[in-house]
Amino acid sequence: MRHSYAPYSRFRVGAALLTEDGEIVTGCNVENASYGLSNCAERTAVFKAVSEGRKKFKAIAVVSSKTNPAYPCGACRQVLREFNPRLRVVVAGLKGRPEVTTVDRLLPRSFGPEELRARGRG
Repeated sequence: MRHSYAPYSRFRVGAALLTEDGEIVTGCNVENASYGLSNCAERTAVFKAVSEGRKKFKAIAVVSSKTNPAYPCGACRQVLREFNPRLRVVVAGLKGRPEVTTVDRLLPRSFGPEELRARGRG
């Protein structure tokens, strides 16, 4: 979270992605004056992990600079779902207890890679 680039919203977010082999890959949100080009901490961590050859994930922790936990946005939920619909998601703010859920709870009835593979069959 401390490496976050959030000059517009001042909403700093950090993520730590746990890979199946026990490595931790971090990410932070990066804003842009053209708001649509901003990137969330969760996607930064996933893209960084994939660029380093890691594609199997067990959990992600997301912490924000606000009091309450900030859950992943819809785009982040879909990106996380691509790699593991049962991924454990831990969210925390600056106060209170962390909350734990899974991607499939955050994004029920989702669309994933298996949908594309099934189209070519039968």
